[in-house]
Amino acid sequence: MKLHLVAVGQKMPEWAETAYADYAKRFPPDCRLELKAVKTEPRTSGKPVEALMAAERVRIEAALPKGVRRVVLDERGTRVTTVALAERLKVWQHDGRDVALVIGGPDGLDPALRASADELLRLSDLTLPHAFVRVMLAEALYRAWSVTVGHPYHRE
Repeated sequence: MKLHLVAVGQKMPEWAETAYADYAKRFPPDCRLELKAVKTEPRTSGKPVEALMAAERVRIEAALPKGVRRVVLDERGTRVTTVALAERLKVWQHDGRDVALVIGGPDGLDPALRASADELLRLSDLTLPHAFVRVMLAEALYRAWSVTVGHPYHRE
């Protein structure tokens, strides 16, 4: 199974790129994590927010592999603990499809994209910087994978 992290925004701070890469390289070959960054629609065009999100939706959908399970990160999504995310990861692995975890742009995600999701997950109750979300999600997925294979990465 491959985990595709599809995120709006291409230029991230160096610290975020470094931290994300560190977690991504820890994944085993049978559960790889791959980042697909898509262009943010310029906020200087005067377009309404709905048009900006729609343009980003088109780019996100183009980056999604065919048949992939869509897991959208959204503030209205299901809250998960590390153990619950590990259980989700097991379900995804048994499903046989790759998984795309989608992170929206500055204004969030187009409602049509949210509606097309197989699942909505909530990463935090806090508003987080996009660069940090990539790192936090990569770490959370690595920790969840570690739990699934019995590594003592999580302590209860």
